[in-house]
Amino acid sequence: MSPLDISRWLAKEVAGLTFAPPSACVYNPLVYARRPHEAYLRRYAKQGPEALLVGMNPGPWGMAQTGVPFGEVSLVRDFLEIDERVDQPAVVHPQRPIEGFSCTRSEVSGRRLWGWARDRYQTPKQFSDQFFITNYCPLVFMEESGRNRTPDKLPAEEREPLFTACDEALRRLVAWLAPKRVIGVGSFAAGRVAVALGDDGPPIGTILHPSPASPAANRGWTRQAEKQLRALGISIPNTGRGRSGSTRRTS
Repeated sequence: MSPLDISRWLAKEVAGLTFAPPSACVYNPLVYARRPHEAYLRRYAKQGPEALLVGMNPGPWGMAQTGVPFGEVSLVRDFLEIDERVDQPAVVHPQRPIEGFSCTRSEVSGRRLWGWARDRYQTPKQFSDQFFITNYCPLVFMEESGRNRTPDKLPAEEREPLFTACDEALRRLVAWLAPKRVIGVGSFAAGRVAVALGDDGPPIGTILHPSPASPAANRGWTRQAEKQLRALGISIPNTGRGRSGSTRRTS
């Protein structure tokens, strides 16, 4: 199965799942943001990358808006050169509107990760020759207040069918990409990668998640992530402006 086929398969697999309170609203950007998501897959999913980077699930101002993993709006539009129409989820949380590429909020995690890619690799082609980025879980969970709810906080009866589908989608993607390594962006993703691939897949590693909720990431994410990547045997270009390690936040 191609990455496009895998994405469509996963979208259907999770469509029938139900989630009880405190999950008040669930978004699936594989469906309503299918155009930019599939543009990302068509352009940048290449077989044989040095590493597949795996995040947890979409952020409300990143992939939830653009369909691209860690997809901070300006970087998806200006660096990845993707700007496609985004539809609306079936149910919209009033505090988490979907504005697509008109969204003015900045996803800090995406700004750090894709900003690093831009600053170090200069072009998306050079970055995608070495890396591909995906998310383990495609769904966004919100509580009644609008607070983000991560997949690890779901009860077991909701987690198990969701994780079963996500594990299989990850295995299929790894089989198609054939990366030299699979790297979890954060401990949750690394743990799920280990469960899904077991001992039969490529070597597994982890790097620090760029979330602003992480005190460690706020002390210079770029420097720490690059150190971890090099320790995993990945070479990083010496070029670049180094701006993506900024701890500046936007609301």
